[in-house]
Order: sequence, then C-alpha cells, then structure tokens
Amino acid sequence: MAEQLKPRTQIPEELTWDLSAIFETQADFEAAAEALPKEVQAFADQYDGKLENVDTLIAAIEEFENLMAKASHLGQYAMLPVSVDISDSEAQQQSRHVSNVLANFGAAISFFNSQIQEVDEATLNEVVEKEAQFGPFIRGVKADKKAKLAPEVEKALAQLEPVFEAPSEIFEQARSADADYGTFEVDGEEYELSFVLYEEVYMYHENPKIRRAAYDKFNQVLAQYQNVVATAYYTHLQSEKTLATMRGYDSIFDYLLESQEVDQEMYHRQIDMIMNDFAPVMRKFITHLKDVHGLEKMTYADLKVDLDPEYTMPVTIEESKDLVQEALAPLGDEYVQMIMRSYPERWTDFAQNIGKRSGAFCSTTYGKHPYVMVTWTGQLTDAYTLFHELGHAGQGVLSNENNPLTSARPSLYLIEGPSTFNELLLTDYLKNKTDDPRMERSILSKMISRTYFHNFVTHLLEAAYQREVYKLIDAGKSFDAKKLSELKLIVLEQFWGDSVELEVGAELTWMRQIHYYMGLYPYTYSAGLTIATQAFLKIKSGEEKVDGWLAFLALGGQKVPAEATLVAGVDITTDRPLSDTIKYLDESVDRIIELTGELEK
Repeated sequence: MAEQLKPRTQIPEELTWDLSAIFETQADFEAAAEALPKEVQAFADQYDGKLENVDTLIAAIEEFENLMAKASHLGQYAMLPVSVDISDSEAQQQSRHVSNVLANFGAAISFFNSQIQEVDEATLNEVVEKEAQFGPFIRGVKADKKAKLAPEVEKALAQLEPVFEAPSEIFEQARSADADYGTFEVDGEEYELSFVLYEEVYMYHENPKIRRAAYDKFNQVLAQYQNVVATAYYTHLQSEKTLATMRGYDSIFDYLLESQEVDQEMYHRQIDMIMNDFAPVMRKFITHLKDVHGLEKMTYADLKVDLDPEYTMPVTIEESKDLVQEALAPLGDEYVQMIMRSYPERWTDFAQNIGKRSGAFCSTTYGKHPYVMVTWTGQLTDAYTLFHELGHAGQGVLSNENNPLTSARPSLYLIEGPSTFNELLLTDYLKNKTDDPRMERSILSKMISRTYFHNFVTHLLEAAYQREVYKLIDAGKSFDAKKLSELKLIVLEQFWGDSVELEVGAELTWMRQIHYYMGLYPYTYSAGLTIATQAFLKIKSGEEKVDGWLAFLALGGQKVPAEATLVAGVDITTDRPLSDTIKYLDESVDRIIELTGELEK
C-alpha cells in the first residue's frame, strides 16, 4: 500500500499545534465554559435597558468586548481539534456542546446589539468623539440599524445559530467522515485514497496514470453523496435568502456584501474581468504545460500537475524556518521575529493523519496567538501554503495589537491580501537566488500553479459558479445536484474553452469546497490577490515603501476596503490593480515559455 496515513494518536507532538496557549488545561476550558453564561447574565443585569448615556455605552462596549473574547477562546479551543481529526468523537461532542453554549451566549447578549441600535445618532457620534478606537464598531452599528429586527427575533435567531451552521457540518461529515474513498490500483500497485490525499497529493502527482486513476475513483465516491450535499447546500442558501428578506434586502448579494462593506460593482468586476481577461493567459499556460509533458490532451485531472516535477524542491519543516527568515526579510526584523515565534510556540499543525480535513487555514482570536493548519508533505508547495497562512497570522497579530476587539477584524474583501503578499515574497526570494533557467522556470511555474491558480482561478471559478447559484435563489428558484453540476460545467467551459477536456467528474467540483457555506467568500481570494500583487509590484519598483504595507496590516477594520487599500498605495475603485495583475501574470507565463525554449536548445 502507498501513502499510508496514521491515526492522530500516533503523530509526534512536535508536528501538532499546542492549544494550551488558549486554555492551559481541559479543566480551565470547562470552567470557562461554565462561567460564561453567568458572566453574560451579570452583563445583562448591569446594562439591559440602561444604555442611556455616553459613559455607560463606553463601559458596556468594553465589557462586551471582554465577553466576546472569552466566547471566541471557547469556540477556537473546541473547533480546532475537530479540524485535525474529524473521527475523534470526544472532540465532536465537545465542539457541539460549545456550539450550544455559544448559541445561548449569543442569544443572551443579543439585547446589547438591539439596544445600541436604538441609541440616537448624536449619542453614537459622541462615543466616537470620546473614544475614537470604537469608530469602526459604531460605523457597523449604524449600518446594522437599517436591517435590525425586533429584539426578541434577534434573540431567537442567535439561539438558532447552530441550526444555521448545520448544513456546512453535514457537508463536512459527508465528504470527510462518511465517504470511504477506498483504494485504487495502477500497474499492480494499490494506493490508499482519502479526500485529503486526493486534494493534497494525487491531484499533483507526476504520473498521469496515478493522477487520472485517483481522479476517477475520487469522483466515483463523491458522486454517491451528491444529493445529500446538494440538499444541505440548498438548505443553507434558503436560510441566507430568508434572513436577507427578513432584514429588508431585495437581493441576497446586497445582504452578503453589506458585512464586507463592498458594493456589487466591485464584486461583479472582480469575477467578470478574470473570467474574460485572465482566461486567455491561463489557457496559454495550460497548453504549454500539456506540450512540456507530451500529453495528447490536457484533461481536468491534469490541471494541477507541476511543469517540471523532477525539479520539485523538497523542503523540511526545519528548512522552512530559514525560508521564513530570509524571504520575509523585506518586511523588517520585527515582523520576521513575530512570525518566527510560530515554531517554538507551536502555532502550526503540520501533521498528516487520518481524519484531518483537507486544505489549510489560519484561525485568529483576540488576545491569543493565531493557529495554522497545514498538511506537510515535504515539498516546496507546502512552504507556499505555510507562507500563505502565516501571512494571515501576521495580519491577525498586528490587527489585534493595534485595535480593540470590535474593530480588529478586516473586511473579508481584504483578508487574502497579506497571505498572498508573503507568497510573492517567497517567489521573489527564490527567483533572485538563482541564475539557473530551469530553477527560474520552476519557481515561476510554482507561482502560477500554486499562488495564482489556487486563488485566482480555482476560487474565482467557485465564485463565478456561486454567483449563478445565488441568482437562482434570488429569483425564487430551487436546484438539485444535477442543476449544480450543470452550472459548474458551464463556468468551467467558459473559462477553459477548448484548452482542457472536461471529463466526467469535473462537474462535481462544487462538492469539494467548504467556502460555499461562508457567504460571498470565494471571490475575495482574487480580490486579496489583486491587492497584494499591485502592492508588491509598487514596493518592488520603489513607487511605494514597505511601511505602507505594514500600516495596512495593522489597520484591522478601521477603514472600509476602498480606503484601507489606499494606505498600501492601491486604489481598488479602479480597474488598474486587476489589469496590472493580469499583465504581470501574462508576462510571467511568456517568461516561462521563453525559459522552456532556452532549456530545449
């Protein structure tokens, strides 16, 4: 058997994250979970119906922040273990228990949001005059005023939060816990298959037989769950649409974009420009990939293959420390040392084990250090993933250090900028270190196939598909698994044209991503990538200084996206960041093709 995975209990401690930074012991966690309802009751006793003057409001906001931090610590401590081992039934039970605790907490504290929205605008303005740090929070309160419901309705909705979260949990259970992907055979050898193994290993495998056989088996198993996953997704979208209507929004798009402080014009432009203007660049790259590999055709299963797999640079976790120190050096010693703390403090879960979810993420919570989940297979691509997540971690630390809790979180529209910026620094560092054309080509192709393919293509195509599904819901229509597959196929055909053969299974890509349960999240990857690319290019050319980027990272939610990016010298109200990014990528693909020509001489 190849690619055997171990149970979580057999993973060395140094490869796992250390949750004791949140709660030192399980007993501390349980005591906090027990204390929270009493603390929120004391808060209600003190402030319910008494938000009458500025000083009381400021004191209440400060105590509200304190309680929200405690709730987030409980949520993080309960959620993280399930992420790395969905088969751990004790962790599942604890996560569900905390979900209920937090739902009751949300219901008990909902009076605060309802009543602060009743405060007159002049008094709210006085709060900001006296405590400017609460400006972003008050900005949000004013926006929420427009969509507020009766206090008892808000309380009921808060209590129903676990129910609203259920569809995403059903999806996660179906793809990661219930689905048995079994094994597949190639040339007499049997290979173990799981969701994570396909997404993290086989999708990139250099052997086309293994790559395509894994793809076929993976999609055969996924197809068995398409109806239950489609039903879960429909339930989730119906909840969103119902809430949008209840809150007075004509469109589900306006409802979901409100919290991002972005308008529909910016949302649609991001999707339309990439679908139309970036598609030819990617078709050119994919066709070159096909030619280099000597493939008769480029199938959907082949899209993520490395341009030069024999030249893939192995990287150990230990070696990643040197890469972090050297590649992130342009951001200054203080930033680098902050990120380096992630190793001794064990922010990161590197393990490969049974039950670990696919992908990677960074979880930040106020007053604690961030937590990063990756699956380390020992390749340069893992370093890219790590740099990406540590970019989120760096922004989380700086935002939390420079803002109160209520204004520490940036808009979703901005969230993927810092992660991508760090990936670009890694590419630039590796490229500058070599004069070997094969190495340069490998690095540039990694940038295209990992940094941009994943975020500018994969997630953007999710967004384009998601937009079509939301249009159906907005129009009062429904869908089933067959309709979702049909919509996904149309989007893939539009982007790839005749450069890729979309074999059976491509249409099921909608079953592979948790992002669909996070509102209009997928398109923000390309938005963040655009911001990062333009900032990187301007700093590299000397047009902007790195200080502006660091100031941007520390902003949190102080400014709306269109104002926040100006701090880093990027104007997202225009087409320029997108067109500059696409031009940069087009030139990079041309350079890859040029280097291949040199190597073939």
